Amino acid sequence: MTIQQLIDVITISECGSINRAAEKLFISQPSLTTTIKDLEKELGTLLFNRGGRGITLTHDGERFLPYARSVVSQYQNLVDAFSDPSSIKQTFAVSTQHYSFAVRAFVELTKAYDVAEYEFAIRETRTMQVIEDVASRRSEIGILYLSDFNRSVLLKLLNSHDLTFTPLIDCNAYVYLWRKHPLAERSSIHFEDLAPYPCLSFEQGGDSNFYLAEEILSTNEYPRIIKCCDRATILNLMVGLNGYTLCSGIICEELNGDDYIAIPYEEDEENPNSTMEIGYITAKNSILSSVGERYIEELNRYLIKNKT
Repeated sequence: MTIQQLIDVITISECGSINRAAEKLFISQPSLTTTIKDLEKELGTLLFNRGGRGITLTHDGERFLPYARSVVSQYQNLVDAFSDPSSIKQTFAVSTQHYSFAVRAFVELTKAYDVAEYEFAIRETRTMQVIEDVASRRSEIGILYLSDFNRSVLLKLLNSHDLTFTPLIDCNAYVYLWRKHPLAERSSIHFEDLAPYPCLSFEQGGDSNFYLAEEILSTNEYPRIIKCCDRATILNLMVGLNGYTLCSGIICEELNGDDYIAIPYEEDEENPNSTMEIGYITAKNSILSSVGERYIEELNRYLIKNKT
């Protein structure tokens, strides 16, 4: 088994066609077919289903693919670490829950990274997709949070995907709303104060449940809830409907503007506060690339500097 064979498998799975994969790899279709057959013979299993409508991964192929991505990713990190950085096109991707501070750190990363060429990506997405992106090596790093409520479930989920969680910072819950909201002048906000206004929450798709919610205190009974898919829509609904959401209190005015504020959530006996442990996930036993390490440095720097 060679690194090139692993790259071939990854490319075929992405293209869904031997012919298109061969074109992308700049080799002939018969040569690529022979390479895959040799690999399947070595492994003693079929990786692809061949049919008139294209080529798809078998069950064993689906199990094989994440390992192939991991090995290729670690190989590239090794090459990057011991090669001339100026001659290498740096690649990096991060998937994150909808956090402006994660985007801000990404902005600082791209500004500071002094290379001739790079291919970076940031994906703001639902919780389960963050986990799947890192598990499949589509992203090197994922950003999410743990709390007393979701910790055991998410840690089991991460473990089943061979991922590990590294904490960055702890935060209590804050109410996030626009500056002209009727509650904007409060020094703190109780749960009962929020009853007349819609709670804005990020939709989690088919995997939607309390444990995957991006907002802290997701188990509270909110009389009015509006689900959204992106951060810009939530900001618009804060203005248009006097909506609110619950967050870490770490907000980025440079990106979101100064029309929004975070006010401490005041707990009571029936509605206690909770702690968000924000951190990042990576593949177990993996080594962060130099770009990944730099991103975590930028993230730490911003979180510590701007914690409310």
